[in-house]
Amino acid sequence: MYYDLTLRLTPDMTRAANEKLALIGHQGTHFDVMDKIFPLSYLRLPALVFDVSHVRGRDVEKEDIPAEMIQENMFIAFSTGFLKETGYGTDTYFREHVQLSKDLIHFLIEKKISIIGIDCTGIRRGKEHTPTDQYCADHDVFVIENMCGFEPLLNGERFVSCYINTYPVNYAGLTGLPCRVVAEK
Repeated sequence: MYYDLTLRLTPDMTRAANEKLALIGHQGTHFDVMDKIFPLSYLRLPALVFDVSHVRGRDVEKEDIPAEMIQENMFIAFSTGFLKETGYGTDTYFREHVQLSKDLIHFLIEKKISIIGIDCTGIRRGKEHTPTDQYCADHDVFVIENMCGFEPLLNGERFVSCYINTYPVNYAGLTGLPCRVVAEK
């Protein structure tokens, strides 16, 4: 079974969010390039998708997930429910989204995972967004933002194991690359 985890954009969503973002590849489901090239070996990865939609008013911590299951070269995705709750392109979505704790991000880097995915506009907010993405990229980890559609895949479970396929558009000269992300279970 396949599950599309890619945000479907409409022209109205593009205008509402920020047309300038589209010109540099940062709209919808994408990752920030951070002067790196997406390796073809990352196209299909074993994955864990964690439901952390119960976390509000604080960062998502390592203790919120069964972290012992995380292994090297995995795609680790977080379903916060925030995109569904606030809607893509709203001021709240861009400025108040759920974020991963710095400790959790360091843990994921130490585990040598390949991709972090989230249904928010980033894994950290504000001034911490870009430096955190760069820190991850410097450790060969890409951060895919604005994912969606986790509910059918999770089917009420706290987490699921699957494969996730990621296909970035082969653009050059952009600071973000739109991508199609599909889970396979």
